[in-house]
Amino acid sequence: MQSQKSSKLTRIAVIYDGNYFLHVSNYYNYSHERRSRISISGLHEFIRAQVALEEQTDFRLCQIVDAHYFRGRLNAHEASQRGNQLFYDRLFDDILMSEGVVTHYLPVKTFQGSRQEKGIDVWLALETFELTISKQFDVVVLITADGDYVPLIRKLNTLGTRIMVLSWDFEYYNDEGEKLVTRTSQDLLKEVSYPVAMHEMIDTRLRKNDPLIQNLFVKQSTRMVAGDDTNMTFAQEYDRYTAAPTVFDSEDSEYKISTIRSLKNGYGFINYPPNNLFFHYTSLNDIDFNELQVDDEVKFRIGKNAESKDIAIDVHLEHN
Repeated sequence: MQSQKSSKLTRIAVIYDGNYFLHVSNYYNYSHERRSRISISGLHEFIRAQVALEEQTDFRLCQIVDAHYFRGRLNAHEASQRGNQLFYDRLFDDILMSEGVVTHYLPVKTFQGSRQEKGIDVWLALETFELTISKQFDVVVLITADGDYVPLIRKLNTLGTRIMVLSWDFEYYNDEGEKLVTRTSQDLLKEVSYPVAMHEMIDTRLRKNDPLIQNLFVKQSTRMVAGDDTNMTFAQEYDRYTAAPTVFDSEDSEYKISTIRSLKNGYGFINYPPNNLFFHYTSLNDIDFNELQVDDEVKFRIGKNAESKDIAIDVHLEHN
């Protein structure tokens, strides 16, 4: 019986809640000590190893036979109004395509002045259920923290499919400097066969230099796809895809003067009552971001991000 079990292929499907995955990748790139994005190829290797461990089978017999990425996205007209946004969208598509991930996009809708994803969660659930019925996956791996997927998991359980959820719990700061917390739905974790607390596993095994965990992160030496004629690495372009905020000038074009309140990896906040103003390293002039220090006096203008929130742009260091 043991030899029969070990010779059976375990078919894995990986389903990405794209907005959540991007959120996690941003956290590791900007807030975590690792300072790097999540590698999709490294994540897939980790998933195969984790499934092999849980299923008590050979790593080589655990194969990802399907992978799907769901996310809202700006339509072509809106993206064309935002500099190189179309290029970065295509670049990320290339990353996914190179790893065999099928993309599913819906246009982002504007609701009460803010852009929101609409219908993606329903599409993800319906597509996953239909694919599992037709392709009979042994294990479905969900990359999400959303309790809204509990009904999907219960349906998949009736098919005899085991569910693994990769989830991350962490804290971060938004554009206004407010501390926000990301937590995985406990209702979600109760329903799955294999809950994997990725934040705990990464922090524990990074300290031990576990190669499987090391490979979860994009290597800065990884080159871009064929056809690139720039000197940027693949990781740097991947970083730019989500790092730089979309900026619009405001009607107030006068320069303001204040001091730097805090600095993170690639961004910071400027003291400007009643709120702190976010600024990104791409908004700096005449100085490298790494040369800035807290309490430095800076001159800047006020712009708007994609959500019409005030941010600092055209930032200069004031020399005494």
